[in-house]
Amino acid sequence: MKARLVVFPIKGKIWCFSRSIDQSASAFNSANTPSTVKELWKKISSNSKPLNANAELLVDFISNKMNNAWVGLEKAPEGSFKNKLHGFGLQLLARVKPSEILLKSISKEVTNVRITYPPSLNSRLVRRRLRHIAMRGTVIHRKYFYGSVTLLPLTTALAVLPLPNIPFFWVLFRTYSHWRALQGSEKLLELVSDYSRAQNPSAEMMEASKELDELLRKGYENGSVNEKAISDICIQFKLNKIDVLKWRDLV
Repeated sequence: MKARLVVFPIKGKIWCFSRSIDQSASAFNSANTPSTVKELWKKISSNSKPLNANAELLVDFISNKMNNAWVGLEKAPEGSFKNKLHGFGLQLLARVKPSEILLKSISKEVTNVRITYPPSLNSRLVRRRLRHIAMRGTVIHRKYFYGSVTLLPLTTALAVLPLPNIPFFWVLFRTYSHWRALQGSEKLLELVSDYSRAQNPSAEMMEASKELDELLRKGYENGSVNEKAISDICIQFKLNKIDVLKWRDLV
């Protein structure tokens, strides 16, 4: 599977790193994730995959259920408890760093990356910064993954209260999120490393985009890229605007 990463300066010395939205990848993951406990058990018991592969299948199943529950909250009537719960969840999600979102988007199925950047940037520096994000991610997300795992038993105990166990579901989500980001860090580091490039030149392709450079030139004002230019870039390169704006809002 191919992944396109778009890199560009968005505010001062802050760069944006975002993956283009790939609908086929989402469809592939959905098709390969069991939707019921019965299907999950059938897949786990009928194949001879290693333990870690079955564990990943279980995690994908739980993630799918959490996503469906989140969609249910999103569709809740205005002013209802579920609607307020969804609003609170959005506030928590707003705290997730954009680098984590980038790393989570690099799944194990990705075999090569196409890195699009403006010609004004040095390609070696672009690769170096991507490696830095990946290396830093392996350290940070491994640390927070184990930390989140240790909190799960504590938040599970709150289930005795007559209220939704929000702390448990949040810690469960963060555990999953850090695990995915850790996997993405290791995969991205593998794809953009000098060793990987020497062994498999097709694993990474650098693409200097004049079109991206032109959009940035027109929209750069007061030390950052304006909202209209960001919207145009997101449309042209199929990026999630909310994720891109997170990079601009970094302090």
